[in-house]
Amino acid sequence: MTTHFITAEIDLQENPLKLKKDIEEKLNQEGKPLRWAITNIDDNKQKLKVEAIVTK
Repeated sequence: MTTHFITAEIDLQENPLKLKKDIEEKLNQEGKPLRWAITNIDDNKQKLKVEAIVTK
């Protein structure tokens, strides 16, 4: 098992519960997320930047 630092862009959602689900689905494509954080919000593009540590 190895750990990797990844970043992802996620579309901003109106519903916070949907947003959490979308983030977790995106991160699960890269591996099993250990932890993640929203590090930037771009209101113009309606995108979030998420940084995470995942294991593979």
